[in-house]
Amino acid sequence: MPLTSDPPLDRTAPRRTGPPADDDPAALKVVPVRHPWRWAAIVVTAVLLAQFAHGLLTNPAWEWGVFAQFFTAETVVRAVWVTLQLTVYGTVLGFALGIVLAFMRLSASPFLRAVAFGYIWAFRSIPLIVQLLFWFNLAYLYKRLDFGIPFGPGFFSFDTMGLVGAMSAAVLGLALHQAAYAAEIVRGGVLAVDGGQLEAAAALGIPRLRQLRRIVLPQAMRAILPNAANEVISLFKGTSIVSVMAIGELFYQVQVIYGRNGRVVPLLMVATAWYVLLTTVLSVLQHYVERHFAKGATR
Repeated sequence: MPLTSDPPLDRTAPRRTGPPADDDPAALKVVPVRHPWRWAAIVVTAVLLAQFAHGLLTNPAWEWGVFAQFFTAETVVRAVWVTLQLTVYGTVLGFALGIVLAFMRLSASPFLRAVAFGYIWAFRSIPLIVQLLFWFNLAYLYKRLDFGIPFGPGFFSFDTMGLVGAMSAAVLGLALHQAAYAAEIVRGGVLAVDGGQLEAAAALGIPRLRQLRRIVLPQAMRAILPNAANEVISLFKGTSIVSVMAIGELFYQVQVIYGRNGRVVPLLMVATAWYVLLTTVLSVLQHYVERHFAKGATR
């Protein structure tokens, strides 16, 4: 007696040779899904882009000849170099301090957690332009710095008039401001690592510093890098705010040039093209760095 309830297959029954039945999947005609509104949106978008490109090429108000004249001008190239310096210094110092603040927030010490939280709260609350102006006017706030016993006599001192120049104040302001955001990015990446891995590493007797260097950070980097790269690109564009301190970065130099010749639009396009070009380079670097740290990860 068979174990199933299906009737026995009669292999002597004649095969069906007529037209296929309506419920036969092989007889169904596959019709692709049509998306008329999608094609309509594509056509409208293509027309708008074509009109925008046509306007860029044919509108004489853009003054592409002036753009070409100043795009690689010596003063503009030097300003681009100053912008890159501000970005590199602000990023390196900001993330170095941000890593320290992140681990202070993850510390078991309530005091260290409170100090790190207070720093992050303060520097995320105060606008960057205000921070830059405070550091630029440090000599007005503190005429002299004394070094000695805390709350006691000082052993030596020096004036602050020439201590912080415009470039130093810009780097200091950008780095301290960036550190507050970098700290939260790093903290979020560390928290994204499964705590069970640290417990397993501790059970194997792996020192804590090696746990951090070989287990936590390689995995945390996959969560840190997208947000960190976004902050670096924002800092690169945000360096234009130091123009209030008369630093010869890209946007300030462009302002100086169009203030002399009155060619506002083509000079603004010079700055825009440099920002777009260097942001693209940073985005490509981000892609390759992310791909390096994503080795072995399954998506």
